[in-house]
Amino acid sequence: MEKDLIININEIINLIPHRYPFLLLDKVTRLELGKSIVGLKNVTYNEPQFTGHFPNIPIMPGVLIIEAMAQLSAVLIAKTLNITSENKIVYFMSIENAKFRKVVTPGDSIIMECSILQNRSNVWKFYGESRVENEVVTEANFTAMIRDR
Repeated sequence: MEKDLIININEIINLIPHRYPFLLLDKVTRLELGKSIVGLKNVTYNEPQFTGHFPNIPIMPGVLIIEAMAQLSAVLIAKTLNITSENKIVYFMSIENAKFRKVVTPGDSIIMECSILQNRSNVWKFYGESRVENEVVTEANFTAMIRDR
């Protein structure tokens, strides 16, 4: 694994098409091309989902944590295949075995790790796990497909 390889937000926005308020990845801290990736999502109170989920009790929606892991996996695909969001796009296809183990709230830093389980042609399967303060908060298997833009 390449140690402490940091991909900052500027490179992330060249690799995937997501933008505020739906870009849910702040940086990549480790990457092993064709195998795995580790990234960070800092949860802040001013994010739009907290106005309604839930008022006065802000809780990060679990599906957004899975979306953040999917975005992280899209960065792994893009770096592995040396593509950008200008010519290819990675689409979410399915989620399996999702588990939400702990509540995530503003002020938390989510460390996400995703590993490739399988790759056949343009379809990729992943296992993702998210932690806050070294405790698993979310885990899931998910599938993505690469298409021409």
